[in-house]
Amino acid sequence: MPHDDFTPGTVWLVGAGPGDPELLTMKAVRLIERADIIFYDALVGEGVLALIPQGTERVSVGKRSGRHSKDQRTIDALLVEAAAAGQRVVRLKGGDPSLFGRSAEEIGALATAGFRVQICAGITAASAAAASAGISLSLRGIARDVRFVTAHSRRGAALDVDWTSLAFCGSTLVFYMGREAAADIARGLIGAGMKADTPVMIACNISRANEKRLTTRLDLLGLATRALAVDAPTLILVGEAVLPRAVRAIAAISVEACHE
Repeated sequence: MPHDDFTPGTVWLVGAGPGDPELLTMKAVRLIERADIIFYDALVGEGVLALIPQGTERVSVGKRSGRHSKDQRTIDALLVEAAAAGQRVVRLKGGDPSLFGRSAEEIGALATAGFRVQICAGITAASAAAASAGISLSLRGIARDVRFVTAHSRRGAALDVDWTSLAFCGSTLVFYMGREAAADIARGLIGAGMKADTPVMIACNISRANEKRLTTRLDLLGLATRALAVDAPTLILVGEAVLPRAVRAIAAISVEACHE
């Protein structure tokens, strides 16, 4: 008989991916089906929630920009309470729990209370956006690495970002939670020396039926985001690699022609 990794009083932090239920791991589906209670974020897709069996208790602890239904301390306390009651607990988190998912706070609260916590990885929004757009986040000779940055800050506070490091890193930059900060991202990178015509991609509702994507240039990022990403979960990708392959090929041909 296989080892039971979901005994009563156990908590799993489960990555729900970007929204499409077909992007869930098989492990995530198994844990969802076995849970007694599931606490889920606002960004968890309806298709994923539809996999929760009837009779399983579900609790929304959704947090969206400017609209928090539960603060982090309350969520921590709810998880501890459910584990203490001997329930099998799933904490469903959009994307991957270990990437800007506030996992450390929840793990710390549960560990302090003496409860076992495990993590089930999920597909992060950057990977899903690249797959949907048919691009590669890394690209030999163009983007040697990828950097994930949170664009979330306390309301009224400036982004705590080393713009100079980002502007000259030669990476593909991925800004999570970037809708409200789009204009600040453009100003910060251009002010640090990044070219104004650097390609950017704005991706909203990634992997869902209402997904929208737009490729533009850095100096138009604020305007384009306001037009495209009205109250939608938004990811911003910056760098030459975000251009579709056909566009890069045309640009390369044009450059070669100019040199002939």
